[in-house]
Amino acid sequence: MTLWSRQGAVLGTCTLAFFATMVARLVISPVVPSISDAFSVPNGAIGLALTGMWLGYALSQFPSGLLADRYGERRIILVAVGGTAVASTLLAFASSYAMFLLGTAVLGTVAGLHYSVATSLLTRTTDQIGTAIGIHTAGAPVAGVLAPVAAGAVGAWMGWRWAVALGTVFAIPVVALVVYVVRARPPVRPDQSVWSRFKIGPLTELLRRPPIGRTVILSAVGMFVWQATASFLPTFFVAYHGYTEATAGALFSAYFLVQGATQPGLGALSDRIGRDPAASLAIGVGIVGYGLLVVGTGLSMAIVSVVCAGLSMGWGAALMPKFMDHLDEHERSAGFGLVRTVYMVLGASGSVVTGFVADVFGWGVAFLVLVLMLVGMMGALVRSTWRNRTARRAQAHATS
Repeated sequence: MTLWSRQGAVLGTCTLAFFATMVARLVISPVVPSISDAFSVPNGAIGLALTGMWLGYALSQFPSGLLADRYGERRIILVAVGGTAVASTLLAFASSYAMFLLGTAVLGTVAGLHYSVATSLLTRTTDQIGTAIGIHTAGAPVAGVLAPVAAGAVGAWMGWRWAVALGTVFAIPVVALVVYVVRARPPVRPDQSVWSRFKIGPLTELLRRPPIGRTVILSAVGMFVWQATASFLPTFFVAYHGYTEATAGALFSAYFLVQGATQPGLGALSDRIGRDPAASLAIGVGIVGYGLLVVGTGLSMAIVSVVCAGLSMGWGAALMPKFMDHLDEHERSAGFGLVRTVYMVLGASGSVVTGFVADVFGWGVAFLVLVLMLVGMMGALVRSTWRNRTARRAQAHATS
């Protein structure tokens, strides 16, 4: 598969689409202080808006694939990227906090339609599925590296509205690219109602399986911390440490760069030493990193803490395969979409809770709460690792 082949062109277009939808969500965080001042609202109110955005993103994960089965992947991808452009424009022109709140919810919902659908499309258009999905997923960390720096610079130069409008600037060309490159394919289930595929019994049974239920809870805690970090890390550097928005945006980009660069290695480590031990290592580094964010001083210490935080927030590379370990082959598509929606919904409150705690107790306390959550997650992972090792030893002793 080459980039100039039909398959390569589709892969490149889907990757750019994922990049555009992620950019639109990430350009908001670096200019949160300016948005808060413009609407005269506290950090908790902005946190509520960002929680609505990520909650909408989470809720649209599971049904997006069902919609694609009914209407076709190309159409849903166009809705996702085109809707991202429209929602970003609404945010840039928001005249009140209420309009901003509505715009963030719409942005998250439409952007969330892309990933599962594009993944399904790629599996239907290429035999090199692993490579294709790996390249497609890279659109997110690339956006995480570039978007905060661009938003911080544009926000300082032209104001927060122009920074938010970067989501529109990146999305519009991708809409044209999808129209030109991605061919319409017949939908898989054109005559079956989407609602008819929502069956509560099987979904509940899947979530009640102990290995899956425990991993959902762990992932929800990790997502809470990730959510809070993605929403407020630049604001934390500005308000707590006194850095400029441009410097805070650069540190935020470094956080995403480390997260994207270390995820493949962490996933490979989980194959070698086990899912829980690998996740424990990442979370342990995170406890150090988030603690240094609060107690450390100076730019060099900020860089060290960002590296540690970025590595720790790659925990998904260890825990996501654990879901697949406990799902049958015929369950993996819908089952993974379900658990992804559940843990993302549970973790979506990270933005509003952290913003509220910062308003009441200050940014130092707000980030110390994240440290405590990581400590709890670490304890659960260590306990699970010990329990699994004890069970294996007992089984080996019984068979010997």
